[in-house]
Amino acid sequence: MDSTPTGSRPILILGPTAGGKTSLAVELAGRVEPTGECIGADSMQVYRGMDIGTAKPNAEELGDVPHHLIDIVEPDTSFTVDHWLRAAGECERDIVQRGRTPIYVGGTNLYLQSLLGGFIEGPEPDPALREELEAIPTPELHARLRDVDPAGSERIHPNDRRRTIRSLEVHALTGTPLSRLQGQWEAAPRRTDIRIIGLHWSAEDINPRINARVKSMMEDGFLEEVRTLMESGRLGPQAREALGYKQIAEHLEGRRSLEDTIEEIKIRTRRFAKQQRTWLRRFRHVFGGRWLDPAGKNPQELASEALREA
Repeated sequence: MDSTPTGSRPILILGPTAGGKTSLAVELAGRVEPTGECIGADSMQVYRGMDIGTAKPNAEELGDVPHHLIDIVEPDTSFTVDHWLRAAGECERDIVQRGRTPIYVGGTNLYLQSLLGGFIEGPEPDPALREELEAIPTPELHARLRDVDPAGSERIHPNDRRRTIRSLEVHALTGTPLSRLQGQWEAAPRRTDIRIIGLHWSAEDINPRINARVKSMMEDGFLEEVRTLMESGRLGPQAREALGYKQIAEHLEGRRSLEDTIEEIKIRTRRFAKQQRTWLRRFRHVFGGRWLDPAGKNPQELASEALREA
């Protein structure tokens, strides 16, 4: 093995979408001492039936490495950061008690922030959702905010349209009021026991991977996956907002052609990855960690590099 023993100190692997986090996690799980088990930190991989569009790892990719917090709720169910934190905590304690190493595989920025503490930004802005909210008069927006986040509405002036829209956006994307999230971070101590391994991708290297992933998803049946979820009534409001699912749902409703939909998913995913890279730079500044340049390297090479530097 390349590593020195790590005990059961948790590991967190993070990076932009399509960046190879899962393959690195699986490789590391077999090399660390004691052996690792993965804990998913993706807000959409928790949903059953949302497999292709969330790039959910299949049995072949996972091999014999246990992977937790995947396929745990139905997609017509609201699943918040509170739900994930409780479930992740239980998983981590169980893994440690069994003498293994927890390996978090991120995913969703909001989950990672809540896991480590220290700062809050919430989810990335959703342009389509923003457009819908912008069409609503300010008094109605503030009334909606009072319904979903009474405490937050008291802190925001009824004429403060920008903050009202952001609060509604956070609630729509996470299922949790922004005021509650802010209170959690203010009260939570920052964790320093988690070893952070980050993947630092440039736009020039990650964008071709994103385009190839979207192409592969469509070839693997992404369109039929969304159609099945919609026809069965299982694609709930929160799950429908997932990148790719929302665009294909709109295509199935006749709003755009399939060709335009595929291109739209590529554009939005590249934009999402750009937002992630910006967020990751701030994350690195706050939390540090070991950051790897993965371009041109396979998971085995990255794992060896990560463990040599541990």
